[in-house]
Amino acid sequence: MTTPITTTHAIVRTPSACFVNALGQDATMTIDYGLALRQHAAYVGAVRELGLTIIKAAILEDYADACFVEDTAVVFGDAVLVTRPGAPSRRGEEESIAWALGNLGMALTRMLPPATLDGGDVLRVGNTFFVGRSDRTNHEGISALSAFVSHIDATARVVVVDLPPDLLHLKCHASALSEDTVLAVAGLALDLPSHIRRLNIPRSEAFAANAVAFDGKVLIADHHPETAAVLTAAGFAPRPLVTSEFAKAAGSLTCLSILC
Repeated sequence: MTTPITTTHAIVRTPSACFVNALGQDATMTIDYGLALRQHAAYVGAVRELGLTIIKAAILEDYADACFVEDTAVVFGDAVLVTRPGAPSRRGEEESIAWALGNLGMALTRMLPPATLDGGDVLRVGNTFFVGRSDRTNHEGISALSAFVSHIDATARVVVVDLPPDLLHLKCHASALSEDTVLAVAGLALDLPSHIRRLNIPRSEAFAANAVAFDGKVLIADHHPETAAVLTAAGFAPRPLVTSEFAKAAGSLTCLSILC
């Protein structure tokens, strides 16, 4: 029996036209902006069907990566750490997200220089926060996260995971399906608490490890049959989504929303 993640809303942001110049874009591929808009709309519809209320942040015309809202905030209960994204070109995206979260009545803590942290590097499982030390998340950012979570819950812990250079964010290879279940690529080093169930998927389907889950339902990237089978066997209901244009920009499903 899984314990659901407590959340009621999802903050999303429609990609602007400059999304075709996203930082993580594969140089061998071209992003189809029209298709990206359709895929994003389908994603938002699927998140709404999970039972969450959608909040749409304002489109930022000058920020190519602004649709990847996850990187701008870390939510813990009714409190939020507003991050300072690791890529300089993304700084400023967090302001409208902070406004939206504050408008929900959530308490805001702002990260200050020289700290940097991308939300995509933070995997929360209950009150344990695994954080990837990466090109986007530095020592000061991890220290700021530790101070934030310990202020809210003295028993919370932050576990640092050193990422290989080819892995952009920790959550590229792992995501929480509930307060006591994690989906992860086989071989990823995660020192999970003993009560946490880990569902492993093969490295050949690593892209599907990044999944959005709520109330036993899980949104996953399409064309990953082994992952779908693992989820079904564990009692979850997977729903595949096409996210090809976001994959071209090194983005996946959790990147596109903040559950709160």
